[in-house]
Amino acid sequence: METDLKMKLEQLHQRVDALKEQIGTEEATKNAFVMPFIQILGYDIFNPTEVIPEFICDIGTKKGEKVDYVIKRDGEPILIIECKHWRGNADAHNSQLHRYYHVSKARFGVLTNGHIYNFYADLEKPNIMDEKPFFTLDLSNLKDSNIKILEKFTKNGYHLEGILDSAEALKYIKAIRKEFEKELIEPSDELVKMLVSKFFEKPLTATRMIAFKEYTKKALATSINESINSRLKNALHINDAISQKPAVSVEPIDENIGSEEGPKVITTNEELEGSQIVKAILREHIPSSRIAFRDTQSYFGILLDDNNRKPLARLHFNSSNKYLEVFNQGKDKGEKKLLNDIDDIFNYKTELVDALKNYE
Repeated sequence: METDLKMKLEQLHQRVDALKEQIGTEEATKNAFVMPFIQILGYDIFNPTEVIPEFICDIGTKKGEKVDYVIKRDGEPILIIECKHWRGNADAHNSQLHRYYHVSKARFGVLTNGHIYNFYADLEKPNIMDEKPFFTLDLSNLKDSNIKILEKFTKNGYHLEGILDSAEALKYIKAIRKEFEKELIEPSDELVKMLVSKFFEKPLTATRMIAFKEYTKKALATSINESINSRLKNALHINDAISQKPAVSVEPIDENIGSEEGPKVITTNEELEGSQIVKAILREHIPSSRIAFRDTQSYFGILLDDNNRKPLARLHFNSSNKYLEVFNQGKDKGEKKLLNDIDDIFNYKTELVDALKNYE
């Protein structure tokens, strides 16, 4: 079921990409993108007892207010869907959905622009839609974990209690992850004090706090890097020992650690994971010790023999779209490849090996 659902969603994504520039109205967005999505979930868009378009909701003194779609099961509404033009922000227009949700018996609401679907519930207060979605599906970034969640909203897989349990877990996991990612970038005083108190008995002066914040940041980055290395080794069945040279060098602590300027280059978890995928591909052809990494403000560079004149690839992960730049046509002819997911790097194994051949 999951494989079939993912395949259909991938086809819908291709359709959205191919047609979106020709879609000029919200109504056209609904017809071209949202109705096929409802069909993919298994609901009959031509059955007015199952999928009701332009469903009338009387909201207080406002009579005749309409919601774009209501999906019913056994005669009861289970999902209301509000649509926006495909260029619209699916996060910015939830006021109407809030009002519709209040007068509906449905437990779930969806706000969509045809390629991003935000799913809402009433986990905070009964019959009042939460401010933030508990689940977001982006057709351009389909993950297996998201497919499993979406399967619970299909006609054959729908289970109210199961979704509510998942919704609560997803909501708080998302919130915890957001806070954790903040700590990775800039550890808070609370986190530093908690960790340091386990082994450091002296008072934490302001100067020591600055130093320990930097130590904590580097310790977290190193730990995550090693975890990624281990995961990739297991996933790719790499049995030989990992090179003793670290994938990303950790620079010595700067004596001027309290300076206000701070580091300008921040290596992200995605860059670490992407670079290790490239390394795993190339180490089938050369010793891993010859593959070096250098992070810059503009890109994350992957070099042969730690030589700037021997670029193999670059990761451009600092914008909303992620790209792998490969140098299979020569060191001065980088070609960018759009990545929907970090695992897409595996699709360019041939190009990465060809880049290596430039220096043979």
